[in-house]
Amino acid sequence: MATALALDHVVVAVASLADAVADYRRAGFTVTEGGKHPGRNTANALVVFEDGSYLELIAYSAPSPEERWWRVLDAAGEGLVDFALLPEDIDAVVAAATQRGLTELTAVPGARNRPDGVHIAWRSARQTRHDLPFLCADVSPRVLRVPDGAARQHANGALGIGAVQVAVRDVAATLQRYRALLGPEAVDSEGVVQLRGCHVTLQADPARGPGQRDEGPCGVTLRFAAGAAGTRIDSALTHGVSFAKAF
Repeated sequence: MATALALDHVVVAVASLADAVADYRRAGFTVTEGGKHPGRNTANALVVFEDGSYLELIAYSAPSPEERWWRVLDAAGEGLVDFALLPEDIDAVVAAATQRGLTELTAVPGARNRPDGVHIAWRSARQTRHDLPFLCADVSPRVLRVPDGAARQHANGALGIGAVQVAVRDVAATLQRYRALLGPEAVDSEGVVQLRGCHVTLQADPARGPGQRDEGPCGVTLRFAAGAAGTRIDSALTHGVSFAKAF
């Protein structure tokens, strides 16, 4: 029986990183500058939660048509473009998924240079379609990539990500792909994908495709402390992200 994977992060493509950082801070989030990705035209900032998951705000300094995230940003505007799961052993997860018929996964290296000069390395594995998340496994100690301590405390009371909503063209087909990626036990009787401490729900959206916002995440449910029940996240500050709340 496969071990459930945890959600690692959700990716938000934005036009201006400085504007997005300022707006998310105004919305009550603590935002940490991430750094730049060598060999790419990207820089990021992180909103890290107590449960270890985070939002990645990412922006491009130049057109990058070779990258899907830039193409979606260019065609459809700011918003959610992807999300990642955290495997303890990425090679084992890829091998198991391949045995179950998901043959498109290949682990490749990734890196980021933090503003303080620390170089961070990881490995990721992606599908050819984007109804599924990608895998992101640390090579450097994870705390270098995902800060802890005060970075995880938010004035608006946000504690973590409880669910990710994903728009897909064919729910039944995508559920089969989740079973191949994570094992058949990952999909419950209601068609909900169960992760460790989080879940994924699918909704049919046949209009999604090239030239529009692609298949992938379309909403995020954040968990909040009970005392934050009156907190409202202003959608004008979220750069295209739809947040629901749970307590």
